[in-house]
Amino acid sequence: MSQVVDFVNMSTAGLESSPVAEALAGLRANEARYYKNKYGHVFTVHPASDVPDTVDWVNRILKDERDIVFSSRPLQATSFEVDGLRMAYVFYESGLSVNVMYGLEDGKKRAVGFKLSEGMEVPEELASRFKFARQKSKLAGTIRGSFFVIKGEYA
Repeated sequence: MSQVVDFVNMSTAGLESSPVAEALAGLRANEARYYKNKYGHVFTVHPASDVPDTVDWVNRILKDERDIVFSSRPLQATSFEVDGLRMAYVFYESGLSVNVMYGLEDGKKRAVGFKLSEGMEVPEELASRFKFARQKSKLAGTIRGSFFVIKGEYA
């Protein structure tokens, strides 16, 4: 069942099993607010088990590009197109959010972003490979983020 993410009245629905459910809900709401304000897009998530193609696409890019396989269970995911970009998000039980921004035209931006919910440790799969910058969010508290550029083709 899909769920529109409300960034005004935040909810932990679908994220309850996460030890940082409130912070992860804030992170998810922060993304929803961004897409609504910038593109007018309504950010809608689904249980990860209902959208295996999205989760598999993100996992394939992570594995092929950087040999990353997360041990944490994916809870929710979404994919959509805005402004010539294919976007995909996976929200993990650990509090991690992974997004893929994939420009549909050659030469457009293509990257994978990682955001860590406040209160979670850096996953061991990322700890020795990435440095994380901090940003403040009214919805999510302190978010730590990092990214890498996608080199392969994954249309």
